[in-house]
Amino acid sequence: MTGRMLKGAEREGGQMTLGDHLKELRWRLLVCVGVVVLLLIPAWFLYPWFSTALQGPYCDALRNIDPRANCKFLNTAPLAPFNLRLRIAGWGAVLLAMPVILWQVWRFIAPGLYKKERRYALAFVMSALLLFALGALLAYEILPKAVDFLIRVGGPKVETRYSIADFTRIVVLMMVAFGVGFEFPILLVALQMVGVIQPGTLANYRRQAMLVIVVVAAAITPSGDPFSLFALAVPMYLFYELSIFLGWLFVRTQRRRAEKAEKTEKAAAAARSGAAAQEQPPADADES
Repeated sequence: MTGRMLKGAEREGGQMTLGDHLKELRWRLLVCVGVVVLLLIPAWFLYPWFSTALQGPYCDALRNIDPRANCKFLNTAPLAPFNLRLRIAGWGAVLLAMPVILWQVWRFIAPGLYKKERRYALAFVMSALLLFALGALLAYEILPKAVDFLIRVGGPKVETRYSIADFTRIVVLMMVAFGVGFEFPILLVALQMVGVIQPGTLANYRRQAMLVIVVVAAAITPSGDPFSLFALAVPMYLFYELSIFLGWLFVRTQRRRAEKAEKTEKAAAAARSGAAAQEQPPADADES
């Protein structure tokens, strides 16, 4: 399948003019926008499912404090439900259209890459998608703990009721923050592959990296609770160690390939020298 994707992406991108590239970009954007607009219809009718998924962590947090708590969202604006449903339908349409969007992006950038670069790019894209999805899923799973902390920190004298728009904003920001945080190893591995950073350098700065990771995790988590902070910081540090290992494997593989190529080149040079020596006539034959 990968071979077909790589082969299918091959076009004469190097012979395209700037105008051709702009036309190609416009066509890809039109396809993406058209698919998103079409998927707004099913996403609109999937709103009850989306709202139930959003309400789950909110209800879990409230009922951990009071089993009889009313976990319905609070609405104070007449147009808020319609606007919210339209916004959630838009996000859902983008989510449903993501395979098409990513395919169009791939079809646009692939012609400018060599075959080996296409393989690396495809691996990076698939890894980035998987890690982002895992980060978003982890954020959703720890939301009850985060909301529970935010409710309890106000004390028993405060009755907390969220509007669905505000809560949706927190959920989306949390999932995006965790998804972006889980892209950390992709960046480190890419920097090692292009030679900007060496695995030994990353290994020597483990303590500093741990501190930076905690600070970054605290900065990008919108809830600010300790559960979210450590739930993001711990995987990021584990990914840091994993990226060092992957970088070491890549460097070792490249070194072995270079040594093998050098030996092959030396053997070929020796063979060429031997062949040249055999082709030269003997010295006494020249004198006669």
